[in-house]
Amino acid sequence: MGKEISIYNLADGVTDEQYQEYVKKVKGPFLESLPSVRKFELVRIKGAVTGDSPYTYVGILHVDNLDEFYQKGTTTPQFQDFMKEVLPMIKQEGYHMMYGEEVY
Repeated sequence: MGKEISIYNLADGVTDEQYQEYVKKVKGPFLESLPSVRKFELVRIKGAVTGDSPYTYVGILHVDNLDEFYQKGTTTPQFQDFMKEVLPMIKQEGYHMMYGEEVY
């Protein structure tokens, strides 16, 4: 199974409450409707074992097939509109998106 993992902070002026409500009503359901997507999880970081965490949120997208997700799920006009809506909520400085395959 593939994973897309995003680590980020919210943009200035966006509250946790606003963002979490948006995720529950829009982002989560939209992402889970895309081809090959099994589940989307959002984790709010409360702390770190070795000091402070530089990130507030971790988004984890569970996908059956990464190639199918990137070729079919992210190329539609609906996905592009979604990105235009969600990206302003996320601080771009320090925003990282990674992907890979589950090992265990």
